[in-house]
Amino acid sequence: MLAVALLLAGPAARTVAWAVDSPAEMLPDPKQEARAEAIGRQLRCLVCQNESIEDSRAALARDLRHVVRAHVAAGETDRQIVGWMVSRYGDFIRLRPRLDWLTLPLYAMPGLAVLAGLAVALVALRRRRGEPPAPLSDTERARLERLR
Repeated sequence: MLAVALLLAGPAARTVAWAVDSPAEMLPDPKQEARAEAIGRQLRCLVCQNESIEDSRAALARDLRHVVRAHVAAGETDRQIVGWMVSRYGDFIRLRPRLDWLTLPLYAMPGLAVLAGLAVALVALRRRRGEPPAPLSDTERARLERLR
């Protein structure tokens, strides 16, 4: 019956149903629940690795959602909760790694790839413009005459 009600309630209700396994697991305060979901969307599911813990259906993600909600209910700040998760699971748990000297290459790679592609294209274009076409060999001339 609950599944039918959620199905009829629309996409917003289905999103909440995916975030927690049952309405009883949601925080009673809607603001706290929204905060918990926002924090969960910043954290990577360690099983799926390409989804946040809020979007994942993995058991570990469910457990991490419970931990986040417990920390929110305890009155911790967003920074404290994310910091606790990072201290426990490492920076990999962040879906968006923070910018520091270790992650700088990660953020710089797209720009460097574009610059490298432009450099290769410019070099190829200059080579093409600077060289006259090679003269035809005797074999190529004979073949050209046969084709005419």
